[in-house]
Amino acid sequence: AVLPKFYLEDVGLEIFEVLKRGGKKVAVSKLPQVMVEDFLREYLEIDVVVGGELKVFHGYFVGLIEEKKKDMIWLEEILVKNRVDSNMIGISGFNVSLDDHQLFSRCKEIYLVGKADKRSWQRLPKQKYPKPLIFHDGRLALRPTPLDAVAIFMWAPFGFVLAIFRILVSKSLPTNISTPLNAFSGMYLTTTMPKNSYSLSNTEKGKKSKGLLYVCNHKTLLDPVYLNVILNTSVTGVTYSVSRISETLSPIKTVRLSRNRDQDGRMVESLLNQGDVVVCPEGTTCREPYLLRFSPLFAELGDVIVPVAIDSHVTMFYGTTASGLKCLDPLFCLMNPTPMYTVQFLEKVSGLSKSCSTSSNGGVSKFDVANHVQSEIGKALGFECTNLTRRDKYLILVGNEGKV
Repeated sequence: AVLPKFYLEDVGLEIFEVLKRGGKKVAVSKLPQVMVEDFLREYLEIDVVVGGELKVFHGYFVGLIEEKKKDMIWLEEILVKNRVDSNMIGISGFNVSLDDHQLFSRCKEIYLVGKADKRSWQRLPKQKYPKPLIFHDGRLALRPTPLDAVAIFMWAPFGFVLAIFRILVSKSLPTNISTPLNAFSGMYLTTTMPKNSYSLSNTEKGKKSKGLLYVCNHKTLLDPVYLNVILNTSVTGVTYSVSRISETLSPIKTVRLSRNRDQDGRMVESLLNQGDVVVCPEGTTCREPYLLRFSPLFAELGDVIVPVAIDSHVTMFYGTTASGLKCLDPLFCLMNPTPMYTVQFLEKVSGLSKSCSTSSNGGVSKFDVANHVQSEIGKALGFECTNLTRRDKYLILVGNEGKV
């Protein structure tokens, strides 16, 4: 769940093109098999993977690799089982002893790659990935090279203090004071408004039966907070999953939904009768430039729907997690030296709530509205729309359906 992102960023375009020309592909690695097998099979389309075995103590990996077997019968059995013939070409680095692997004794040709060759390679572009990288986990947003690791350890104590400062400022001070202070601390916010303003005149306010429903894609838990800062008005953030600590630290009102459709619908409708509401219909965050499927529930609830396209950029830590402690998400996000947010407000869309005239819908369904909003946000951000859901994300990353 963590390593595929870093592995893909380390794949050379030239060697990948060579690999694609092969038939059945076998990879032999000194790294533990559990750390490389899924990546090599799923993202590089390797057929057979042979790696080291980690020692296990009472069901836990202890970080030590089992001693190498002197006989290579097990490798031979794998090759025979997978019908790998003797017409093989081997590719290896200069630092690998060819005598160590029986695999190389079966190759008719062997090509050795040096460090100079690797430095000349281009990085494999994302559009050429055999399988798109949509989901990944882990807190580190930068490749953990030795220098970067030193930088992280040096920054972490200061970053923790800075994050606490930013939280206290946002929680205890009015927006007109906290915003300049947060900007001074290194937080960046860029806002784009459409030609038509969302501010309502007094007559329109008198006619308005419900608050505005802001529908945005989900990058971090701070999405509703940033909208509150931009609008400079009280909004309620509706979320499917948030920790008690995050609710306590949030400078705006947050409401947790139950994932019961009828119950959640009544809850959001009640909130809209009280004021403006922010909802993220993806149901979970996505770090990469993709949009997950939008739940159509919001289309039935709001009279006026405002699509909001959100993008974020972090330099050191991700403020989202699938397998870690979610209560630490805001802290890690705010520990970044210069967290950047881009918020684009798009043209309003008519909802399908009961207070709207059904005759004006023109046969438009809630799915049409949800897909239209997803499409408009995707176009604004340059993101690709998918049919993947929260359930898909958690099954891929942590092996459960994400029902916490």
